[in-house]
Amino acid sequence: MTNASAPRLRVIDLETTGDSFSNGGVVEVGWQDLICQGDSTWALAGPPQARLVRPAFPISPVTSAIHHIVDEDVAGAPAWADVAPDVLQRDGPLALAAHRAAFEKRWCTPQLSGRARWICTYKCALRLWPDAPSHSNQGLRYWRRPAELDRATGLPAHRAGPDAYVTAHHLRDMLALASLDQLLRWSEEPALLVRVPSGALRGRRWEELEVAQLQRVLAGEWGQNTDMLFTARAELARRAGTGEAPPPAPRQMRLGV
Repeated sequence: MTNASAPRLRVIDLETTGDSFSNGGVVEVGWQDLICQGDSTWALAGPPQARLVRPAFPISPVTSAIHHIVDEDVAGAPAWADVAPDVLQRDGPLALAAHRAAFEKRWCTPQLSGRARWICTYKCALRLWPDAPSHSNQGLRYWRRPAELDRATGLPAHRAGPDAYVTAHHLRDMLALASLDQLLRWSEEPALLVRVPSGALRGRRWEELEVAQLQRVLAGEWGQNTDMLFTARAELARRAGTGEAPPPAPRQMRLGV
């Protein structure tokens, strides 16, 4: 039995149709709590939870092909506005978390979340595990193989409960490497990318680029991608000795290997 008064974080995962309130809505919400134990370590609190939600628009075949939820499944489910405050605010979590949290925040508005702060486990994974071959939720799962992650509980992928459960294992291990405040700070900044995501330099590691190439990124030669601009500035500052040095890759946290 978990202590309802213990400091907690709540990992959220949404399955949706469409990409915003204007053309879709939430069809399922999943969550997994982490609680802070007496020795300042974090642990998962109970099994993941999930609820179906009735969106304002029909579920598109394209999104059903991802999560396999169809209109008939949610016909009797409550609307998102009726579900969200309880899921997001119950027991007063210190913060909410999600992998690529910007997506969840489209629907978990400040009004619904109680103006909660967010941890983006994608942005934090780029900082803590830069050598990962993929920084997707499932990519990290199979590269890192987090301790105590039950394979069956984490399946099927692209359902809200199992995905929140997997993300919670990443967050637990991140909290063993960085403070909660640090994860929150990283999450509120643009992503510090490991490789160039687009343009003529796509796939190159930022540390490999010449100064002239970094300056061309800042000049907008490959667009105004906020993460790319932030990373180019950070790399130039690192080389000049005025920026934050990248953290060492904590290979020991691949706990299942």
